[in-house]
Amino acid sequence: MKQHRYRITVEHLATASGEPSPHPAPLQFDAGNHDDLLQIAARLRQRSDLAGINTDALAIGLKLFGEVMLEHKEHPLFAELRPHFGAFMKQLKKGPQAD
Repeated sequence: MKQHRYRITVEHLATASGEPSPHPAPLQFDAGNHDDLLQIAARLRQRSDLAGINTDALAIGLKLFGEVMLEHKEHPLFAELRPHFGAFMKQLKKGPQAD
């Protein structure tokens, strides 16, 4: 399967109490995804119904998790979540609904 390739970097800036990070280096890993994650994040940023939500974190987190679940769809860990995750993603893709 063809995938876009990404390098993900998570740098711990400070502890919850505001102390400097105890971690000497960021966590960094490469990941693939069938979607263009930057394009998806940009589209979510434009949605007025998601105002106040960190849409970049939402987009990247969902797409990274979803790709792992897709790649390991037979793993029992994902069995109960898979149908609910699929329904959630369909609802998110629909966009804002008129009342």
